[in-house]
Amino acid sequence: MSLRCLIVDDEPLAHGIITEYAKEIPFITIVGHCYRATEALDFLSRQQVDLIFLDIRMPKLNGLDFLRTLQHKPLVIITSAYEEYALESFDLAVCDYLLKPFRLDRFLKAVNRALEFQQLHKQTINTADTEKATNKTDQQISLKVDKKYILINIEEIQFLESLGNYVKVWKDKEFLLTPRTLGSFEEQLPSVFIRIHKSFILNKKYVDYLEGNTIVLKNGQEVPIGKNFKGIIKQLLHIEN
Repeated sequence: MSLRCLIVDDEPLAHGIITEYAKEIPFITIVGHCYRATEALDFLSRQQVDLIFLDIRMPKLNGLDFLRTLQHKPLVIITSAYEEYALESFDLAVCDYLLKPFRLDRFLKAVNRALEFQQLHKQTINTADTEKATNKTDQQISLKVDKKYILINIEEIQFLESLGNYVKVWKDKEFLLTPRTLGSFEEQLPSVFIRIHKSFILNKKYVDYLEGNTIVLKNGQEVPIGKNFKGIIKQLLHIEN
């Protein structure tokens, strides 16, 4: 498997460094160079890529705002000289955040993570196609746990909790820890799952009751509600004010 990559950065030096690093990695192919985010929008309208190396501070349209405009996001590795955008970037489901200047070993770690995301995505798609072909009634999802992939039934997931670059996938009172972002799950899970906090996604069928700023599950576990999510949660759970 290989990754077709686009570099989006207003600094020619950054293009040069990434291009040189990419030559050392056999599964990376640089297919385009854009020096403005607006150029990248045009490029992506004409050509599909698997991974974007994306700077943040650029003229006219910054990298994160550019990322928000994309309906179908490729994998993204942020390459920035400013560390203060890291949290906001991971909320947008980026694979990694490289702080300039970065060395080849750190670059390799980031692209290996992107490759793992790509492989997991393809495996999940293949699993879904297989389920349809065999008329399975249970939807499943593939999770990388330690060095192996595990299939679990989606309906058994009670909630998901973000933990840095990982997500805790809770089943009853135990969890599986997988190297993904919460945003990547949000795009994949069915509508019975709702975002109730910037760090939590909840399966509605396991809700027992709402109390204050907390949702209590049928097994007694408590999940916090983000202040920006209260209104929509009451609506979705059919709770009267």
